[in-house]
Amino acid sequence: MHAPLKDLKVLDFSTLLPGPFATLYLADLGADVVHIESPARPDLVRLMPPYANGQAVSHSYLNRNKQSIALDLKDPASIALLHSQIQQYDIVVEQFRPGVMKRLGLDYETLSEIHPKLIYCSITGYGQTGSAKNKAGHDINYLALSGIAGHSGRAMGGPPPLGIQIADVAGGSMHAVIGILTAVIERSSSGVGQHIDISMTDCAVSLNNMAAAACLAADENPQPEQSYLNGATFYDYYETKDGRYFSVGSLEPQFMLGLAQALDLSLLQQKGASLDTADRQQVKHALQEKFLTANFDEWVRHFESLDVCAEPVLSLKEALHSDLAKQRGWVVSVPLHEQSEATEQQLACPIKFSRSKAQYKYIGKGLGADQF
Repeated sequence: MHAPLKDLKVLDFSTLLPGPFATLYLADLGADVVHIESPARPDLVRLMPPYANGQAVSHSYLNRNKQSIALDLKDPASIALLHSQIQQYDIVVEQFRPGVMKRLGLDYETLSEIHPKLIYCSITGYGQTGSAKNKAGHDINYLALSGIAGHSGRAMGGPPPLGIQIADVAGGSMHAVIGILTAVIERSSSGVGQHIDISMTDCAVSLNNMAAAACLAADENPQPEQSYLNGATFYDYYETKDGRYFSVGSLEPQFMLGLAQALDLSLLQQKGASLDTADRQQVKHALQEKFLTANFDEWVRHFESLDVCAEPVLSLKEALHSDLAKQRGWVVSVPLHEQSEATEQQLACPIKFSRSKAQYKYIGKGLGADQF
């Protein structure tokens, strides 16, 4: 079993979450990733609690399998060193605001003159062009401007502050990986690299997919709790007697019938597929009342052997220690350093191959642990 990206070499200038998570996937899948960091201004992820094994656990995870080289990018000697090394690398990933890398002499135009085959990925909030390109932003801002927040949450409660960074990760990180690997494939025929412009807001907009299709082609304007999958139907979360929650996604006829039978709820069978707003609310109210009649653990046992798209809402700790987590290998033990017997528990790379596999060589290294 081999790591599928073992022939790629990556220079990673990014910080925080979007870029480092993208290069984590590349590193897990075998790419040789070198993380370039400032010796004077450490990545905030290195400072964020909680800590384990002497460093921030987020850093240990996001920067596993990567080398760490500390360079002052304001020092001309550092820039000259990078220019001398760039031909050895396939890919550059950076996350500065537009224009910063050009001022440093590390922009695509400059580096591609030295190395025409270079693939260069820039991840920003709003892209390399447009009036917003130089604005600061965070995940919550990108979700706001993308329209996602506008049709999420409860009609009376407003948009929800989510537990994960959707625009940063599903938008920035994942689209960066797609763009990079697409450019690698294209380079095999063209022989030259190219610049990839990843806007986290652009990519978040694409996550609207079905809602955007309805908006653009059918002139709909989705609102919270008014669409098929955002709370207008019984596809929702339901509180149990002891204050926990269950998810119900039984939309297809066979699952709807199975759920109706499992709950002894004929109303669901009669009106579950209705398009009438009053019928939908009546069905949802009936489900709410039904789930409030038993505790969470009772519902878990009740639905355990049923195939009706009804599942418990787990805490993250419960999820990571569940039978499914063990069966599918969600968690791996990663050595603290090469040849170390001591390990740290981390999320595994979720991509599974028939002939290849991810690698877990060591957790994120100390600042400047390596050099060219």
